[in-house]
Amino acid sequence: MAGYDSQLEAEASTDAAAGPELAAELQALEPTGTRPTRLIHAAGLSYFPVAFVARMPFAMMVVGVLTLVVAARGSIALGGITSAAVGLGTALLGPVLGMAVDRFGQRRVVLVAAIGNSLALLAFAWAAFAPVPDLALLGVAFLVGATAPQVSPLSRSRLVGIIQTALPRGVRAKTLNGTMAYESATDEIVFVFGPVIVGLLATTMNPAAPIIGAAVLTLIFVTAFAFHKSSRVASDAQTTDAAARAPFRELLKPRMLVLVLGVLGMGLFFGAMLTALTAFMDEVARPEEAGVLYGVMGIGSAILALSAAAFSPRFSMRARWLVFSLALVAGAVIAASATTIPVMILALALGGIGVGPTLVTIYGLVAARTPAGRSATAMTIAGSAIIVGQASSSAFVGILAEDAGAQLALLVPLAAALVVLLAGAANWVISSRDATR
Repeated sequence: MAGYDSQLEAEASTDAAAGPELAAELQALEPTGTRPTRLIHAAGLSYFPVAFVARMPFAMMVVGVLTLVVAARGSIALGGITSAAVGLGTALLGPVLGMAVDRFGQRRVVLVAAIGNSLALLAFAWAAFAPVPDLALLGVAFLVGATAPQVSPLSRSRLVGIIQTALPRGVRAKTLNGTMAYESATDEIVFVFGPVIVGLLATTMNPAAPIIGAAVLTLIFVTAFAFHKSSRVASDAQTTDAAARAPFRELLKPRMLVLVLGVLGMGLFFGAMLTALTAFMDEVARPEEAGVLYGVMGIGSAILALSAAAFSPRFSMRARWLVFSLALVAGAVIAASATTIPVMILALALGGIGVGPTLVTIYGLVAARTPAGRSATAMTIAGSAIIVGQASSSAFVGILAEDAGAQLALLVPLAAALVVLLAGAANWVISSRDATR
């Protein structure tokens, strides 16, 4: 991938259809011979539905674990701690999975992860009701997070590799921006409806049904994702970069860490908002409608995420981060003061305006700034940050809401939104400082 200095030079270019920060990401060799001009042809039409369903288990894990533990052990506190254990496993082992992909390619690594995660999920479904100590249950939860295939960040990494190696140079910038928008919109849909599916399965079948269902989906669709023909193109891109793979320390520079902080803040917001909203709806005696209201934010966010591909290149990515994170904060402020359902709907709709475009922007910057040969590592670190944020804030807000009520719990999504805004401000400073060098 192009170096960061080249990226900053490209910020002045107004003919980069996807935005100036992405132009440098696409300065690769011109493809030779006859190549497809559209990503859907290069990746294959079947790729997108397979990748969509394959990421659903990841979105179901945290809420599914929480639901099952509360039902089986009767403890909300233990449920929150167990969900946090899933996030901890993802935080510690997710980047390792990314590094393995950068070295060995996606197919083998994802296949091993799919099998391991399916077994871990089934083991957890058994352990929740079995006469095993809580510590053992936490250990299995850690394995669930540690073996999570993380299809979402690996899909981004795969598609970026395909764009760089299989498409003509002239369409790469626009295609990359549109791809980041699509991926973020897909994540929004999955993270909104994943908990809804968990609730439906748990209430209509059995509390263990979401976890067992996630295991089955993982085994079938993550395996299909691993063996899809698009993985060969991505592997070619990784092989090309292997000889000049940047050292891991390049991922620890401020320009990358600020992006991780941004996606961590988004994960914190997701978990805190869903849990606090559930507590709020419980207090107004309509807890069954929490998922429907949460969908108001998710649907609006997905629509705005897709619209991000049409933004003018003059609307720079660092400016987008600040503008849309302000919308996120505004929505969280209204939510924190909401006492009626209509006001809460307004808050969620306004917050949704900020969620989608902010995610598109941050992931676009991750793609632009990733050091050579570290695409999967960078994307899995970002993906791990989201799930860690979701798991930790869900656990914390659940305990807070139980002890102090929904009104206090609704301050946590506001704090998370402020983290995203402050990360955006830090990114502005870092971008400005490096541009003057």
